[in-house]
Amino acid sequence: MPFNIVLIAPEIPNNTGNIGRLALATGSTLHLVKPFGFELDDKRLKRAGLDYWPHLSLCIYENLDDFLTQHKNKNMVFFSSHAEKSHWSINYKDGQFLVFGKESVGLPATLTESNRNELYKIPLYSEHVRSLNLANAVGIAVYEGLKHLV
Repeated sequence: MPFNIVLIAPEIPNNTGNIGRLALATGSTLHLVKPFGFELDDKRLKRAGLDYWPHLSLCIYENLDDFLTQHKNKNMVFFSSHAEKSHWSINYKDGQFLVFGKESVGLPATLTESNRNELYKIPLYSEHVRSLNLANAVGIAVYEGLKHLV
């Protein structure tokens, strides 16, 4: 299993559907942490995930504490546009947890502050862009990681 893709409080069903398809295509597990900005039966989520959604390895958590308790001491890296280090410097490992925040505000401050050494960004080369689309960011991180594992 290459990676564990973690979405903390995802808000946009189309992004989550696309990320689900990406997880399946890469042999990764998708972890969704509530609250969601949509219902799991949302037609936009299903449309973006196509008919692949039933085949996805999916784990759902009631809240962030639930997720962190279940995966205490696991190898995790966190993605934030406010990080100092680039995702190119991640020491990718099989089964690693790649953690992403919600589309509107990113990761909770409690996570970024307590995980500074494991906090990474995808570089942006324009002052006019604050962040990448979540599904694009996950795709970049997962395939960069696969490059190191294959």
